[in-house]
Amino acid sequence: MIDYEFIQAIIYDGLFAAVAAIGFAIISNPPRKALAISAFLAAVGHGLRYFLLHTEMFTMDIATASFCAAVSIGLLAIPFAKFIHCPAEVFSFPSLLPMIPGMFAYKSILALTKFMQSTDQTASFNYIEQFFRNGITTIFVLFALVVGAAIPVFIFHRQSFTATRFIDKLVKK
Repeated sequence: MIDYEFIQAIIYDGLFAAVAAIGFAIISNPPRKALAISAFLAAVGHGLRYFLLHTEMFTMDIATASFCAAVSIGLLAIPFAKFIHCPAEVFSFPSLLPMIPGMFAYKSILALTKFMQSTDQTASFNYIEQFFRNGITTIFVLFALVVGAAIPVFIFHRQSFTATRFIDKLVKK
């Protein structure tokens, strides 16, 4: 059941992702309109991922939920690109960056470090299992983000190509 606290958690998750996306977008010095769009796309994508991970209707793992969120960001980026005449990647990539699984990568490296320092064989097997579990999760989530954001660009290649060009320049008279 979706209650008020769950909706509030989705909104907070989206707002924090939007702040992070603005920070990531500022690094690449985009047009001012692209900052707001990056924030909106990050909020929608991260909120969708949070919803898919924590609701009883959809019991998804983090890689699948990240893939769905990345596809939604990619699909929303194409009309915005056409609207402000800016490549979709300018605001879709900063929107994806808050979804990078940093904690899984950190836990993977931490387990590898503990494995190298361990003298107990039972603990060593536990550390190597943690290393592979977290490392594979990190790789799958990163792969899901890249493929999910790229699919809409490949599907709507014509629209994403013409988004940055004016139509009268493409039509030869």
